[in-house]
Amino acid sequence: MKRGAVETIMGAVVLVIALGFVFYGAQSIDLRNDDGYQLTARFLKVGGLDRGSDVRISGVKVGTVIDRKLDDQTFEAVVTFTVRGDIALPLDTEAGVTAEGLLGGKYLRLFPGKARETLAMDGEIVQTRDFQALEDAVSEIIFLATGSN
Repeated sequence: MKRGAVETIMGAVVLVIALGFVFYGAQSIDLRNDDGYQLTARFLKVGGLDRGSDVRISGVKVGTVIDRKLDDQTFEAVVTFTVRGDIALPLDTEAGVTAEGLLGGKYLRLFPGKARETLAMDGEIVQTRDFQALEDAVSEIIFLATGSN
């Protein structure tokens, strides 16, 4: 009889800890909808940028990638994302796909410009920086080092 009570208490403790992890995970991934406005940007290469990826300015999350699709006319990747409503991005803002590290996830990095005019809702960022994979960087360095013509 004593053993059954101990097992029940231990099971309850494990259940409480598991619920704690679920609650922490839900808080960490920020499941709420982003109140803001949508923008798009076109890239030749997005390198694994997925729906739900962060949109950041200076390392601070300001939005979320909500869609990516292929334009069947230009064969460019069209990324649709949100930006917080309290942030007015200049018209000459640039967007680039960046990795958090060698093994980290990808996110959309915004480089605000200096223009006085701002991007409107459903606007498009025209200046983009394509994702550069590690292999691309290494081959470029080898090309420059060997002085190939």
